[in-house]
Amino acid sequence: MIRLTTLALLLLSALAMPVAAQQHGYAIHYIHGEGSVDGIKLAYQYHPELALPQAWRHFDMHFESSINFWRYGDQNRHDTNFVLAVSPVILYPFTTFNGHPVAVEFGIGIALLDDTQFAGKNVSTHYQFEDRLGLVYQLDDANIAIRYMHYSNAGFKSPNPGLDFLSLSYSAYF
Repeated sequence: MIRLTTLALLLLSALAMPVAAQQHGYAIHYIHGEGSVDGIKLAYQYHPELALPQAWRHFDMHFESSINFWRYGDQNRHDTNFVLAVSPVILYPFTTFNGHPVAVEFGIGIALLDDTQFAGKNVSTHYQFEDRLGLVYQLDDANIAIRYMHYSNAGFKSPNPGLDFLSLSYSAYF
């Protein structure tokens, strides 16, 4: 638990450091997993200015750091998990709707779970990969997204049942 607290403090310290002339954002995710898993994911997004090759100019990339709070079970008998994650995220707008871009989003990051026994599963390791695939409706200064998220240790240790979630999120720039 001390390692997790130290990592959380380092993450929050890094987020508080000023960065010159870059776009920053936040995201709030409601997540629902298999069974009766529900949670909230609070994220900070860093959108750097990237000098991408001409062929890649339609892609957008940002980095997301998040704190997740998961809950499984009934009020009187439940299990919780606290998760820290960092992911690079790539968006590719493929169409428009009502004059706003609709993008596909994908990313693979890393996550640190507080508890390896969660939602009736043994996920074996505290360190997991956070995979995402989603649809993002891009407004002027905000985004609304629905995504599928999967956490697993990629088979580095058995058992590896993985945890699957659907996420509905709102993000905005500041």
